[in-house]
Amino acid sequence: MRKNYWLILLAAVIAGGLAGYLAAGMSGGSDNEDTYFYAGDTGAVVRNVSISGEYPDFTYAAESSVNAVVYVKVVKRSEQPQGPSSLFEYFFGFGDSMPREQVGTGSGVIISEDGFIVTNNHVVSGATEIEVTVGDKKTFKAEIVGTDPATDVALLKIDAKGLPTIPMGDSDKLRLGEWVLAIGSPYGLTSTITAGIVSAKGRSMPNYSGEFKIESFIQTDAAVNPGNSGGALVNIKGELVGINTAIVSQTGSYTGYSFAVPVNIVKKIVSDFKEYGSVQRAMLGISMINNSESLKEEMKLSTTEGVYIAEVVKGGAAEAAGVRKGDILLSIDSVRISKGAAVQEIINSHRPGDKVTLEILRDGKTLEKEVTLIGKETQEMNAYNRQGNVNLFGAQLVPAPKDELEKIGIKAGVKVESVEKGKIRDAGIREGFIITYINNSPVVSPQDVAAEVRKAKRSLLIEGFYPDGNLCYYGIGL
Repeated sequence: MRKNYWLILLAAVIAGGLAGYLAAGMSGGSDNEDTYFYAGDTGAVVRNVSISGEYPDFTYAAESSVNAVVYVKVVKRSEQPQGPSSLFEYFFGFGDSMPREQVGTGSGVIISEDGFIVTNNHVVSGATEIEVTVGDKKTFKAEIVGTDPATDVALLKIDAKGLPTIPMGDSDKLRLGEWVLAIGSPYGLTSTITAGIVSAKGRSMPNYSGEFKIESFIQTDAAVNPGNSGGALVNIKGELVGINTAIVSQTGSYTGYSFAVPVNIVKKIVSDFKEYGSVQRAMLGISMINNSESLKEEMKLSTTEGVYIAEVVKGGAAEAAGVRKGDILLSIDSVRISKGAAVQEIINSHRPGDKVTLEILRDGKTLEKEVTLIGKETQEMNAYNRQGNVNLFGAQLVPAPKDELEKIGIKAGVKVESVEKGKIRDAGIREGFIITYINNSPVVSPQDVAAEVRKAKRSLLIEGFYPDGNLCYYGIGL
């Protein structure tokens, strides 16, 4: 009996000591905040892990952020044809059209005391009037500074001073499982706060519109509903780490998944709007496929790491640096790459003219390539093929055939062989048009056209003929 007594006492002392260690480790009171103690089946186990030691108390983050998230009301007016309701209206023209009004709502985040507000492009797209209601219920008219459909980011400005703001954090430092808050105005319920964790990073979603998109979303399980768009995703320190943008749902309401644009993308877009008035987008000039075991077997690759370069764009930055189709991109500026969305996010943080170092795998050997990034329009102008053709603003330009020139009665020109989405189509230029002058300078080859575009600073005046001999002029803004 005495022996059992001492065994029980010894077990109690050991258990008490482990409990003390556990409390110290989890409370952050210990010198080693990264040590986690727990009791396993075989006794005490010690693991070194990187944890903050913070309990999920959201009061500071919520209270310090909620007043910097605003309610955005958007009015869209359009003239809709309406039939006359009486004989009088028919003869005197009343009732030919009637303005129709659509009202939408969303959220926004104040990022500066003088009234700059970040929201989503889709919240304000097509708006004829925007009203912003801040935390003290004051309402302001807002002007659009810039919009970027590719990232779904927009920047607004209101005439106000001394506004509460949310400091911008670093979305690259977010960790899976980290607590975050979503703040916004779902269904018009202003100052709504929900909590969740970071479920994934670098997410992309199917793009069925065919438009150019840059997507590297933060996925969370914080509840987000219609009206939350443009609101804040905040970490436990009260720092802005994302702009809530989308949900995946078959009902239109939250079903467990929400997505936010990383704040590091937002920072660059906002800086471009303020400094240049538009987004300065750099292009790497590659098409990618996420690497996988099945792709490794199909393409006989040596690894499943990185992303597979399926195509190198003619005239692009990667081609100029010697990157080839079939290379595997492993890292950019020493940041390891595992999916195409990560490549987009990194490149989108740069401007044309910036240099990046690519680590690629080719034929079992690791190579480094320094790439000078270029803009989309420069890439198009550089896209020469073997026939000397140029792809410019969505149009394929070729030397005009001699018989077509003779038919019109001119000596030289550049033919618009095909037209896809871009500034050429937007200007109204159709296939078959033969360009003879740009900004009053004659052009005889596609390269001449590209050279004149490079020289132009603000706009292009394009003169030319259609096959029926009709002379036309078109203007394009740069």
